Amino acid sequence: MALALYRKYRPATFADVVGQEHVTDPLRTALASGHVNHAYLFSGPRGCGKTSSARILARSLNCAAGPTPDPCGVCPSCIALAPEGPGSLDVVELDAASHGGVDDARDLRDRAFYTPADSRYRVFIIDEAHMVTTQGFNALLKIVEEPPEHLVFVFATTEPDKVLATIRSRTHHYPFRLLPPSTMRTLLEGICADEGVHVEPAVYPLVIRAGGGSARDSLSVLDQLLAGAGEGGVTYSRAVALLGVTDVALIDDVVSALAADDGAAVFATIDRLVEAGHDPRRFASDLLQRLRDLVLLRVAPDAARRGLVDAPEDQLATMAEQADRLGAGTLTRFAEIVHTGLTEMRGATAPRLLLELLCARMLLPAADPAEGGGAYLHRLERLERRLTIAPEPAPPRDREPDPSRDPAPVPDSTPAPAPTKVTPAPDPVEVTPADPAPVGALDAAAVRRVWQALLDVVREQSRATQVLLTNATATAVEGDVLVLTLPTAPLARRLAEDRNVDLIRGALRSVLGTDWQIRCEHSGGDPGPRVDGARPPQRPPDPPPDRRGPGRRPATPAPPTRPVPRRAAPPAGDDEIPPPPEPAGPEPPGDPDPGTAAAPQDDDEAMLAEAAAADRDAVERRDPEDVALQLLAEQLGARRIDER
Repeated sequence: MALALYRKYRPATFADVVGQEHVTDPLRTALASGHVNHAYLFSGPRGCGKTSSARILARSLNCAAGPTPDPCGVCPSCIALAPEGPGSLDVVELDAASHGGVDDARDLRDRAFYTPADSRYRVFIIDEAHMVTTQGFNALLKIVEEPPEHLVFVFATTEPDKVLATIRSRTHHYPFRLLPPSTMRTLLEGICADEGVHVEPAVYPLVIRAGGGSARDSLSVLDQLLAGAGEGGVTYSRAVALLGVTDVALIDDVVSALAADDGAAVFATIDRLVEAGHDPRRFASDLLQRLRDLVLLRVAPDAARRGLVDAPEDQLATMAEQADRLGAGTLTRFAEIVHTGLTEMRGATAPRLLLELLCARMLLPAADPAEGGGAYLHRLERLERRLTIAPEPAPPRDREPDPSRDPAPVPDSTPAPAPTKVTPAPDPVEVTPADPAPVGALDAAAVRRVWQALLDVVREQSRATQVLLTNATATAVEGDVLVLTLPTAPLARRLAEDRNVDLIRGALRSVLGTDWQIRCEHSGGDPGPRVDGARPPQRPPDPPPDRRGPGRRPATPAPPTRPVPRRAAPPAGDDEIPPPPEPAGPEPPGDPDPGTAAAPQDDDEAMLAEAAAADRDAVERRDPEDVALQLLAEQLGARRIDER
């Protein structure tokens, strides 16, 4: 039968005790100076070395060269009191969990007056001392207060508050502590090296967490893994399956989905978790541990170097990226929600349902009014992220005159115009500079600053969409429409598909908190398919050459989006016939509608169709002024003035 690791590697001297220097150093000093007390109280969590230290103390007191802090290990007393030795008659170890009554205490008191058989001291080690009854402590009180010169008591307990106060006041109290992760990892790595078994570095954090800081519990877990190790040693996948911990890939998927505000991915990961047979409570606990690590990495980027976060190097890079995407306030809010959910899941009959509700609360900042300022802080961080990339507002120009504000800049010295002159353009034609953008408004430059973050979010959902978006450029933001320009029309049509547009809009909501429509164009200038269903603006035709004779005043320039034809005068003899209404500008006859045209089968056919359409437009294009005059003549019987 193999010997358990926690028994095989039990310390034999105070120098071998790991992580309890605050206890072993004062004891070694007291033994070296000969200041030996008659009663000691060792307290602390389970598996941290209380009973082992009590045995080492008895060995140091009864060594042939003692009392000494370093037993020789060769004398009969040291050999008998070794970790796997036969024991000594002068060292009595009593388990108070089964011998804590008053009769057991009286029997121990009667034996205490006998002198040692072949040792210097008689040592009574009472383990689990908090289990001794009040009557038992009262029976021991007198002997503990005034023991014989050869008697030493050592009480070991996990709950020192339950030890009778009169007993506790007559002892030297040494509190033991749990081992920190760094110290525990050094201990485990040394034992694995002595055993000659290869263990993957990612396995040690799992063992340390399963042990909870207890050296004995951690060695028991490691012993189980070593027993089931194959030829390649202990692998991470086998450790995860054997210990029942949550796979780090599942936690990464949930955290990334929360950062992208992707509820579908969150609930899909929970479904995978349950289908794999994992415990939802354990997953919530592991998620809370990850959020704790992310908070530390956010506020202290060197937390891993300081030993505050224990994770592999490749995992630390992923966690640092997650901490940057989620602000400290958001992480703190998530941790509070998970902590509250863990309390609610205790004893629940439907832990999966509670886990899904917990994730829903994290996805909806305003869903729970009882959260206080956590939801507001979450939104504030998103607004701050937008402000850091938004352009600075333009300075106001109210104090400086701007000649472009006047629709018809005429000097004051100009004489009054004749009645026959053309009136100034109406107010809608007036070109005024736009008001300065409000603070925090986003433009195309701001979108380009976070382009890599958008690509990363889209890549998590679809690699194909991410590749298409890599070829696009944010060229303009028109109201609530983001214009993306691509080098070719087929790429623009492909990116404008509903599935790709939904992913891009989701990435914009995640990174910038905006809900924009998407319009894809190609660099040739013609707008590609539009997502919002609006009609693309038509390009105004080039102005025709001036055919009027000299001395005629040119007409007022028309708005850029709609040509305004020259208004014809009524013919002679007509009685105040009202002028005809101005017809709308004609549309190019050969321009196909991209929303209704059938999509070509492949990119080659699409480019051929566009080339044919362009040639047809070039042949059928007419002068807009000639078209307007023809319509006036055919519909209203109007004639040109110069023909009269």
